[in-house]
Amino acid sequence: MTPREIVAAMIEHDHFTKWLGLEIDAVDTGYCKLHYTIRKEMLNGFGNIHGGVLFSASDSAFAFACNTHGVITVALEVSISFVRPANEGDVLYAEAKEIYTGNKTALYDIQTRDAAGNLIAAFRGTGYRTGKEIKSGV
Repeated sequence: MTPREIVAAMIEHDHFTKWLGLEIDAVDTGYCKLHYTIRKEMLNGFGNIHGGVLFSASDSAFAFACNTHGVITVALEVSISFVRPANEGDVLYAEAKEIYTGNKTALYDIQTRDAAGNLIAAFRGTGYRTGKEIKSGV
């Protein structure tokens, strides 16, 4: 399966990603870029995007990128830094880039930026590569 076919199969069964409204912009081996628009229900009590939404969107970009090798890969450890707020109506872009891939682990950096290119959040994820091949229909 190609990286794009793998991500399409993952999304088919990923109801949370659909609910968030994430749209895939680009996919390649070890790479994924997606975007979404901040909706009212994504805001915290101060009227900014909730950190959980930023985390979840970054986690989805991470999952898509690390599975493009065709090996089922799951999160082993992740962290996020919230750099600046974003508001309702803003379009955010989460870009996941592979830093390292070994036999059992992989490391990815995911940056979320607004349309002006301002850094909103920085996420780092370590994936565990199970060794099991992704088959069509995931």
